[in-house]
Amino acid sequence: MAKNKTVQITQVRSLIGTPPKHRLTMEALGFRRMHQTLEKNDTPQLRGMLHQVRHLVRVKEAGE
Repeated sequence: MAKNKTVQITQVRSLIGTPPKHRLTMEALGFRRMHQTLEKNDTPQLRGMLHQVRHLVRVKEAGE
């Protein structure tokens, strides 16, 4: 059975002063605090969300 590719996402910048749309995107991704790292399945929807907040997060390919 093939595994899904995943990415590790870490919040590296604060949400203070960011537009409400970016705050909602970060909340939808599951972030609650600075330097929190999440592992998510790599999907086109996730990539679109990450593109919107690319200045707030660091993305690392986790592989298969």
